[in-house]
Amino acid sequence: MNYYSPKEIATQFAAAGVYKSKLSFPKFTLIAILGGAFIAFGGLLSVMVAGGMPGIGAENPGIIKFIAGALFPVGLIMVSITGADLFTSDCTAFTLPLFQKQIKAATLVRLLIYSYLFNFVGAQVVAWFMSSGVGMLSHDPWQAYLHKYSAAKVNQDFFTVLVKGIGANWLVCLGMWMGYAAKDITGKCIGIWIPVMLFVTLGYEHSIANMFFIPAAIYSGANITWGDFIVQNLIPATLGNLIGGIALVGCVYGYLYLKVESSTLN
Repeated sequence: MNYYSPKEIATQFAAAGVYKSKLSFPKFTLIAILGGAFIAFGGLLSVMVAGGMPGIGAENPGIIKFIAGALFPVGLIMVSITGADLFTSDCTAFTLPLFQKQIKAATLVRLLIYSYLFNFVGAQVVAWFMSSGVGMLSHDPWQAYLHKYSAAKVNQDFFTVLVKGIGANWLVCLGMWMGYAAKDITGKCIGIWIPVMLFVTLGYEHSIANMFFIPAAIYSGANITWGDFIVQNLIPATLGNLIGGIALVGCVYGYLYLKVESSTLN
C-alpha cells in the first residue's frame, strides 16, 4: 500500500509525542514558537485573499468561507512538514503515548501548557510584527473583513464557542492523523488539507488560530478588548479544543489501536 494503516498511524503519531517530550526546554520552546507563527501565517493568508474579495463575498458568502478554508491549512502543513509544535495537535500526540505508558499524565499537562504559551508568542510575532505592525491590516477591505470576522468570534455565548472548539480540534487532529497516513509529501498535504479546510469553512473555533485573528484585529484598531478575547473566546475555545483533541481523537484511537487488550474476540 502507498499509505499506512490506522494502527501504524497511531504508532507514528504516538512516537512523535514521545520524541517531543524528550526535547530540551529551549528546543521545545523554539518549535512551539514556530508552530504558532506558522498557524498565524495561514490565518494571514486567508485574510489577505478572502478579505480582499468584498464584492464576491457580498453576493456569495459561502464561496468566501470556502476560500478562507482552502487557504488556512497551509499553516498546519508547514507545522507538520517542518516538525514544529502545535498545542492543538499535541492534545492527540501526547494522549496516544499514555496508552503505551510511554509518558505520564503530568508530562502531558506540562507540555501542553508550554506549547500553548509559546504558540501564543509565535502567533503574536505574525499578528503584530509581520502584519499589523507594518500596516498590512490598516486599510479596507482587509481591515473591515478582519474586524468583522473577529467581532463575530467574541460575540458568541460560552457554550457555542466550546462546541465549536470541540469541532475544530476534532478535525485538526484528524488532519494530522491523515497526514501521518501518507508515505509522500503530496499525500501528507492532501491528508492535512481536507479536515482543516472543513473546520475553517464551517466556522469552528481554533484557539491558536484565534491567537492570531483576534489580536491582529485589536492591534489594527478593532473595538475589541483583550478581556473580550480571553473570556468570550479563548477560554471556551481552548476547553473545546482539549476535549476534541484528547477525547475524540487521542482517546478514541488510542483505545482502538494502542490499548493492549486482556482478551480478544474469537
